[in-house]
Amino acid sequence: MESKLKHLELIQGVINRLAADSFRMKGWTVVLVAAVFVLLARQNAFDAGYIALLPIAAFWGLDGYFLWQQRLFRAHYDNVRTQPAENIDFSMDVRTYKGPLRQSWLGTSFSGTLALFYGALLVFVLVAVSVVGGEPDPAAVLRAPQASISGNG
Repeated sequence: MESKLKHLELIQGVINRLAADSFRMKGWTVVLVAAVFVLLARQNAFDAGYIALLPIAAFWGLDGYFLWQQRLFRAHYDNVRTQPAENIDFSMDVRTYKGPLRQSWLGTSFSGTLALFYGALLVFVLVAVSVVGGEPDPAAVLRAPQASISGNG
């Protein structure tokens, strides 16, 4: 019985880390989108706001991966929980729990909670850019503000 409890603790530790990573993904997404808009406001280049879609897409995919792995480890936990103690082998292999689209990385990425969070950010960026900015100009982000150079050298 001791080995079974230890194995369940190991699996629960992985689940907890994946949940914490998922939470961090959401935080970093908001921070980076806000930082992009602050930088664009300083350069008066809101028309390049579409660049904020990059961190949203990247972190949406990563967050979907973490949530997918978390679901697989929860299934593994449930399986280990129901096994007799003498069958415990401390395996952390979750490949056997992969299934149909709903339990795939893509299916998990478009689950209700992730689609609501990242979709809302996506809509916010698109509305903000269309209301404040003009035509998309990704090169505007790369342009440095014009500074006057004095000849007091």
